[in-house]
Amino acid sequence: MDLPVMPPIRPMLAKTTTLDNALAMLPYVQLEPKWDGFRCIVFRDGDEVELASRNTKPLTRYFPELVEAMRAELPERCVLDGEIFVALEGQDGKGRLQFEVLQERIHPAASRIEMLAEQTPADFVAFDLLALGDESYVDRAFSERRAALEQALGHLAADPLERQGRCHLTRTSTDPAVAEEWFHQFEGAGLDGVVAKPLSAPYAPNARTMLKIKHERTADVVLAGYREHKTSTPEEPLIGSLLLGLYQDGELQHIGVSASFTAQRRAELWQELQPLVVPIDEHPWGRWQEFLVANPGRQPGTQSRWSQGKDLSFTPLRPERVLEVKYDAMEGRRFRHTAHFKRWREDRDPESCGYEQLEQPAKYDLADVLGG
Repeated sequence: MDLPVMPPIRPMLAKTTTLDNALAMLPYVQLEPKWDGFRCIVFRDGDEVELASRNTKPLTRYFPELVEAMRAELPERCVLDGEIFVALEGQDGKGRLQFEVLQERIHPAASRIEMLAEQTPADFVAFDLLALGDESYVDRAFSERRAALEQALGHLAADPLERQGRCHLTRTSTDPAVAEEWFHQFEGAGLDGVVAKPLSAPYAPNARTMLKIKHERTADVVLAGYREHKTSTPEEPLIGSLLLGLYQDGELQHIGVSASFTAQRRAELWQELQPLVVPIDEHPWGRWQEFLVANPGRQPGTQSRWSQGKDLSFTPLRPERVLEVKYDAMEGRRFRHTAHFKRWREDRDPESCGYEQLEQPAKYDLADVLGG
């Protein structure tokens, strides 16, 4: 492989802002949907195709169907920044991004990789250009990179259902009304928000020169346990994360974790929570002790392909305390990312904290996101 931009290269990153702040920067920024998948830099030189993750780790072997599609659908020599995703059709006939299904594609067994490539094939959406032919575009303004990207990949902007391809070109806009519509509607297809890119900025690897606008919500959840911090010691115990639950049909379900405390607060929390500690046999999640490997419910304390080798044991607590957390989105029955602690809710009864309080975005078809 001999390209003007060669691996390893880290992708350009984004820092968080509000939608109002991003819209106020128009027309000096361009707005795009924020995809929820694996960030991927694609290097293609003829039949040679290499896929690299955000951390420059190789992804090529896990997505053979994408390698084949890229040979057929992308320019013969190019370096592209984009996202790998898996979309599945729901009972309503609408396609939606499925991040957990995408995670399952990372597997050590070649036979399983081949099977999953057929059962849950992935797609790639391009949103930036680093090189084309013998030219590097890294030092050029985003407006110039985007124009060249549209010229090179214009054929990918057609209706994906008619084209039947696995590679796509992301949509863009400088219209504030369109950006607001995307922010609210596209979440129903599993997207993560909106990204704003300065039109005059060059491609800056591993620098947070873009802006991301993500959904932000709150929920009242039940404290069900904690894990100790990796630096915790018997002499100085520290809380690492709080395990959270919500009630459904009278049973406490695991919904996610809350973390990101200061060192002082980690120590204070450990002392504060000791009166609630109970044996696992007396805890609502005691029945999950039998699971020793990954399982469909992602119960706390169990291993997955993403956590092998980590200590996932937790200290069970009597589910008597309620806290309010901030979160961005759901993935199935769990928080998609780590939730942020806001405050204790002494006025809430734990049994009153259920899934019905969570906002459900309106369903939206991914084909409409891709096809425009």
